[in-house]
Amino acid sequence: MTETADRQSLLIVDDEPVNIQALARLMSEEFRVLVATSGETALDILSGSDLPDLILLDVKLPDIDGFEVCRRLKNDPRTSGISVIFVTALDSTGHEEAGFALGAVDYVSKPFHPVLVRARVRTHMRLKQKTDLLERLAKVDGLTDLPNRRQFEEQLDRELRRCARENLPLSVVYMDIDDFKSYNDHYGHGAGDDCLRRVARALKRAAGRPGDLVARYGGEEFVAVLPNTDRSGAAGVAEQFRSSVESLAIPHEYATAAGVVTLSLGLVAVQADATRSTPAAQKELLEHADSALYDAKKAGKNRVAVYTPMQS
Repeated sequence: MTETADRQSLLIVDDEPVNIQALARLMSEEFRVLVATSGETALDILSGSDLPDLILLDVKLPDIDGFEVCRRLKNDPRTSGISVIFVTALDSTGHEEAGFALGAVDYVSKPFHPVLVRARVRTHMRLKQKTDLLERLAKVDGLTDLPNRRQFEEQLDRELRRCARENLPLSVVYMDIDDFKSYNDHYGHGAGDDCLRRVARALKRAAGRPGDLVARYGGEEFVAVLPNTDRSGAAGVAEQFRSSVESLAIPHEYATAAGVVTLSLGLVAVQADATRSTPAAQKELLEHADSALYDAKKAGKNRVAVYTPMQS
């Protein structure tokens, strides 16, 4: 990787400028380097969106020590997965045990040997890449390359909590390809898979904002979570989803709604609050979107239906 933005990032936390300079010089050719000279500065960096892949963390710092920094980041779900290598001049097995107990992956002793430090950082960066890849594969649908049901449910949980904190609306759209069983039966499963991939790409393009997520929920079903989107806004996005699939003009002579592959959609919009953050409330939200989808099917397919409380 040559572009700076694509390189893995390393946060060096040390209160000695000479150590920071030496470590930064050693690592900057391979990694994007961030630096902090105190525990509080490190925590400020970790509170932002640009999180490092690995931290070289000095144990002795002028304000809060490295152990406390590690404890705090491991207690925060946002940063708990960041690997920590402690750097210390303390020659004590007890200190090493304490660091490992807090979740550190390695120790480097001062004065450090450049070749050894670089080798250990490289090893843990490679492990991070492999872990990230495995996590991504576990959350991506193998056929369509869209996020899968697991990733959708995690995103829905995060966005409901965020929208509740900020008093924002949130919408969910439930989608189903019309008469997909008959498409598979008459055109074959290979054509069915190709149809799913084309529909997935169209839906992904139609989801215009970075915060919107479209996922394959299973079979011919897709779902979308639209943060900070009220009913009117969600209806507009849902219509874009519907028209984007119809405009693919995939022939389907056995469809009951049209001569091409089409989509029926149900949407539900809520004003997020703390009561919406529970698993039961999230399940109910999806059930309401599914209920609206049923209405769209019943009304003739290839259309958007909006859930209203009267439906329950």
